[in-house]
Amino acid sequence: MDIIPAPSPNFNERPGPPDILVMHYTGMESGEAAIARLRDPEAKVSSHYVVEEDGRIFTLVAEERRAWHAGVSFWKGERDINGRSIGIEIVNPGHEFGYRPFPDAQIAAVIALTADIRTRWMIADGDIIAHSDVAPARKIDPGELFPWKALAEAGHGLWVEPDPAPGAPLAEGEDGAGVFAFQAGLTRLGYECPPSGQFDAATTTVVSAFQRHWRPHLVDGIADGETRARLIALLRAQA
Repeated sequence: MDIIPAPSPNFNERPGPPDILVMHYTGMESGEAAIARLRDPEAKVSSHYVVEEDGRIFTLVAEERRAWHAGVSFWKGERDINGRSIGIEIVNPGHEFGYRPFPDAQIAAVIALTADIRTRWMIADGDIIAHSDVAPARKIDPGELFPWKALAEAGHGLWVEPDPAPGAPLAEGEDGAGVFAFQAGLTRLGYECPPSGQFDAATTTVVSAFQRHWRPHLVDGIADGETRARLIALLRAQA
């Protein structure tokens, strides 16, 4: 695996070893523009790696250093996700500039890079996540076209496809024990979704983030039987 150096000055020291892997899309019109921004000291953003559509991999920040890719974020009680994570930016125009499927060569490179990173750090499958998972109110990348299933089938990340759970869907405006239990499950998985029993707008946002990763064929923020079943199965897989 050839990795091309493209060092960025945008980093600082980590508080400890990384144990989270965060996938992003660049969301810019070209890979060149994204790399330039990630190396610009005025931008104050960076990532550890950038993976181009043709499969080329660029390294910007050493894994031992804290890159600035996650921003205000949360996962499993941790708010300094930059301090705990390795960030991979995957070149794609994103929803603003013409979101499109990720090429096979690019995904093969992401899988190879992920496998390589995991030889050096203890990163659990349940902590290979999306930018939208750690910042659902701000981000939707790498989006519903990112092939999380293929990544999991290669041994990296979680993927489940259980039969739908019984019961009526839960949606914004509802309340009760079922909502409380669902919010508690999202919190156990890692999201910031404190159980209140009230299915509010913030819960809808988190459900949409969950679906974007684990039920990407329908992202509607409604906790239907398929969404609930996938959450339960993921919790069992992570246990």
